[in-house]
Amino acid sequence: MKAKPKAKAIIPFKKGGAKSRLECFLSEKEREEFAIRMLKDVLIALSESKIEEAEIISTCSEEGLREELKLKSGLDSDSDSELDLKPKLKLTVREDERGLNEVLNEVIKEEKSPLLIIMADIPLATPESINEIIEHKDDVVIAPGRKGGTNALFLRRPEEFAVSYYGISCLEHVETAKRMNLSHAVLDSFFISVDIDEVDDLMELLIHGKCFSAEYLRRIGVFTRVDKNSMMRAKVDR
Repeated sequence: MKAKPKAKAIIPFKKGGAKSRLECFLSEKEREEFAIRMLKDVLIALSESKIEEAEIISTCSEEGLREELKLKSGLDSDSDSELDLKPKLKLTVREDERGLNEVLNEVIKEEKSPLLIIMADIPLATPESINEIIEHKDDVVIAPGRKGGTNALFLRRPEEFAVSYYGISCLEHVETAKRMNLSHAVLDSFFISVDIDEVDDLMELLIHGKCFSAEYLRRIGVFTRVDKNSMMRAKVDR
């Protein structure tokens, strides 16, 4: 039996001006560090999944981003910020300052093997949720965010597709799959759906997060509390 081609992951990442909708809550330096920590969480999940190759597409230089991520070099370290990826994950960095759609559409035309495009701000992603996406039988698998974006997109034949992010991109990608006569599925995954853009989004991370980004928030004094003046509604505070 012919072996299935291995899937590769692409992770778009922007550090400069990251998470601007959190600027009323986190300083610029904190937002940039938080973005790095979320990327680490996604990379850890990928390294423990069936993905064996990943490429970060970033406005940062490869050297600079590798230093920011503190990729483990095999030396012992007590640092809680050091990133220890499973050895089987081959990780590369591509520096590119163009817009998201332009870059990704160029990249996917080059790929002949299945491709997973996964966002860098979904820190609750798990190896199991990633495996569920890439093991799906359809040509196109869309894992939406809670506001209709596309948090993960699996393309079994990427050269036949064209991405269109921003806005309600989940519906855009469904329509593109239909137009190109590709079988498609929309996968409902809580852990993939939680993208972090606004202050209220931090609630799910503080409740469910166990890794780099959640620990960073706790360390800088971000916590949940019950607002007794708002029908006992939980809020994020610091």
